[in-house]
Amino acid sequence: MTARHFLSIFDLTKTELENLIERTFVLKDQRKSGVPNGSLTGKTIGLLFEKLSTRTRTSFEVGINDMSGRSIFFNPRDMQLGRGETITDTARVLSSYLDGVIIRTYAQQRIAEFASYSSVPVINALTDLEHPCQIVSDLFSIKEAGLNIEDMKLAYVGDGNNIANSLIGAASILGFNLAVATPEGFEPDPAIVERAGHTSGANIEILRDPKEAATNSDVLYTDVWVSMGQESSQERSREMFLPYRINSKLVSLLKPGALVMHCLPAHRGQEITAEVIDGPGSIVFTQAENRLHGGKAVLEMFLGTHLGTHLDAQ
Repeated sequence: MTARHFLSIFDLTKTELENLIERTFVLKDQRKSGVPNGSLTGKTIGLLFEKLSTRTRTSFEVGINDMSGRSIFFNPRDMQLGRGETITDTARVLSSYLDGVIIRTYAQQRIAEFASYSSVPVINALTDLEHPCQIVSDLFSIKEAGLNIEDMKLAYVGDGNNIANSLIGAASILGFNLAVATPEGFEPDPAIVERAGHTSGANIEILRDPKEAATNSDVLYTDVWVSMGQESSQERSREMFLPYRINSKLVSLLKPGALVMHCLPAHRGQEITAEVIDGPGSIVFTQAENRLHGGKAVLEMFLGTHLGTHLDAQ
């Protein structure tokens, strides 16, 4: 059987995405209750990270251990990949040893090339284009907080980066309303916007005005203004992004009881103020915790043996 990969949020059907969210409830409850989970028993998962990580690496390694699997972390500087070996050859060799590979890298093309030569499932733990595992756990966090996902309006303000791109894909799959507000030149990927438009029953808006996006929203989401690997543009970007800072004034435009989200790491005082990230509407740190539980649901679906979180026939 050909391996099924999770490289993009678009790789999931609506049923699969809903199943992942529901399974995350079970997995979180199991961990809190001390119930053992053997979904990855006998499996060894490789983590190939070309970008630095705190939450992603830790949550996946802990999750694999929780499900009785084993993990091996690869730093490309310690591999032949860092000395010129091709992605193709690396994929062929590693997939002959491992039961799955989790990759965190720069260009989407790198993970796509690896997956095309891998005989085992490959999971996208972040690329410059998408961050699908983050969005799975974020949607769980929203539902856990009591919102009906399909009926909500989510506003994303700031850089139209991988988070924005994957949120657009999720909105097109699940049908929730999404408003993305970015400065000129920092819009989401146009191919993703176009793809979402062809498959969506949702109202997806790409805006300039963060106030317009935030008004009457159920959720307000932001991310760092300068993504990893793009630090050289930081000074140029900062001035352009100042109107997109999440502060109490912008939060006041939301619906009463609205949620505030940030996938971390946060630069307090830049894209979000301390009073908001530590305020009553913030679920930022619950969102961070849920990376563990949502990641475990993804691991089960693509690499594990749990029958309740299945992949649809393709």
